[in-house]
Amino acid sequence: MNKIFAKIESAFISLMRQKSRTILTIIAVAIGIASLIIMIAAGNGLKSMVLQELEAYGSDAINIEVRVPGRGAAGSTTSFATGTTITTFKNKDVEEIKKADNVDILYTYVTGQEIIKYQGVAKSSIIFGYGANAPLIEKIPVESGRFYSVDEEDSATSVIVLGSQIKDDLFADDDAIGKMVYVRGKPFKVVGVLKERGATFGMSMDSMVYIPTLTVQKKLLGTDYIMGLSAKVKDVGKMNQTKDELLALMRELHDIDNPDEDDFEVMTMADAQTMVGTVLSAITMLLAVIAAVSLVVGGVGITNIMYVSVIERTFEIGLRRSVGAKKEDILWQFLLEASILTFLGGLFGVIVGAGISFLIYYVAISFGINWSYAVSPLSVILSLLFSALIGMFFGVYPAQKAANMDPINALRQE
Repeated sequence: MNKIFAKIESAFISLMRQKSRTILTIIAVAIGIASLIIMIAAGNGLKSMVLQELEAYGSDAINIEVRVPGRGAAGSTTSFATGTTITTFKNKDVEEIKKADNVDILYTYVTGQEIIKYQGVAKSSIIFGYGANAPLIEKIPVESGRFYSVDEEDSATSVIVLGSQIKDDLFADDDAIGKMVYVRGKPFKVVGVLKERGATFGMSMDSMVYIPTLTVQKKLLGTDYIMGLSAKVKDVGKMNQTKDELLALMRELHDIDNPDEDDFEVMTMADAQTMVGTVLSAITMLLAVIAAVSLVVGGVGITNIMYVSVIERTFEIGLRRSVGAKKEDILWQFLLEASILTFLGGLFGVIVGAGISFLIYYVAISFGINWSYAVSPLSVILSLLFSALIGMFFGVYPAQKAANMDPINALRQE
């Protein structure tokens, strides 16, 4: 044990003789490790944020959304590639879906962007045409007033629920409940204001408004089709069976024989979480690999630096060999120096990476984004081990070069 500490101490002393080179090498490695920590933390933070948003629907929810046949692009009534609006998911389809055995309640939805006006103040807003049952399936917290009722939706009543930011923009400190706002010149009575919710997927939830789906269809869009629906099932244990039944029902309603021609997609929350988790894990891995490449490039720099160090210390190597040092002693001397360089760089990189990751978290939270600080102990340990292994790997060649020197020839290089 004493020999090991003696070798480490000797390696430190040798590194301190070249302080500028040592510091620059540590910084180069630290940049690579910091990048690795930041990339992994960002990927994990994004994954956590998205999965938390999906959890708002609950495990008993199932969605049906329109998609462009053959493209798998769910969630939009319009194909941006062709400019074609998908209008095949009709209100009459919804009435048939309501009859499914395991479907408890559901709501349909459409979206659009409109100008909301109140006493000369106008604000652009995303309009969600949402069914009245939406708060029973996903979290839509009301701060004041109420969400509209099923009767108001069925009768296409002109009522509206405002996001907190839209309420502040239009009414400031005044009470909005019972007031009339105007959309496309049509009056809508404010029945509720939502609690502040921040951003979801980079989109402010507080700058949106909710209007009954049927009201949006009849009074604003003049359509009878929807973007999709979310349903709550009675028995979660029959979720997969329900999914298969809804797939078959939708194909029957839309006269589809070939699954590749589906103009809709049925997805459970488990499906969505698995798909999103897989995609985001792959993105995190890709980011980590990109960061690791920069660390490998830094490792090549370690090889060059150690090789120069070997050349500069040729006489020292010859002298040590002449007084009894073995090849293994010289080999481990230089391997330890390379490992210490990269380990210290890794340690500094972890501190910097964790700090920057916290800064990203703080900024995201400040902007209302539901981000999480996700620097895991495992990623820190792996980063430190990886940095030390990089030093060992890229220090092998110069270390072997030093160990294999002929002591007589080395002494002549003074």
